[in-house]
Amino acid sequence: MKFAIERPYADPEKAARKLIEIANSVEAIQDGRIHIEKINWPFLQSGGSADEYVAGLQTAIDRGWLEIHRSGTYVKFTQAGAELFA
Repeated sequence: MKFAIERPYADPEKAARKLIEIANSVEAIQDGRIHIEKINWPFLQSGGSADEYVAGLQTAIDRGWLEIHRSGTYVKFTQAGAELFA
């Protein structure tokens, strides 16, 4: 008997990769900025939870794929993050 449903982004690595994929599909504004809500909402709509989003975002930052502005309002791809799609 199974009591819990499987979460598609329970692994922070999978969540980070989904966030990177979403961010890559979003048109950046000036200086390569991507507003955080442009990746937050699609991630939640794809089945992720708020906790998985936070863990995925932190993993993407820790891996050096994204950098987040200190205000928390936007992210930018780093060189390493951009190379994932080259």
